[in-house]
Amino acid sequence: MGQVTIYLDNETENKLKKTARASKKSVSKWVAAIINEKVSTEWPQDIADLAGSWKNDFPTLNEIRSTHGVDAKREDF
Repeated sequence: MGQVTIYLDNETENKLKKTARASKKSVSKWVAAIINEKVSTEWPQDIADLAGSWKNDFPTLNEIRSTHGVDAKREDF
């Protein structure tokens, strides 16, 4: 398992410790979770769970265009 050393100003360090404590994790585990989240190439599970949850009631392109006027004649090239 690798180790990483980072340097933080006092204000950032205090915010980090407070946030890690609030999430009931050590600073090391909290930072590791954030890094893992940022380098992940997959959707989070809560987002993946949303797949298929919407009804297919989005308007079609023709339905959207039917509410607008007629397009201006385009130039021939």
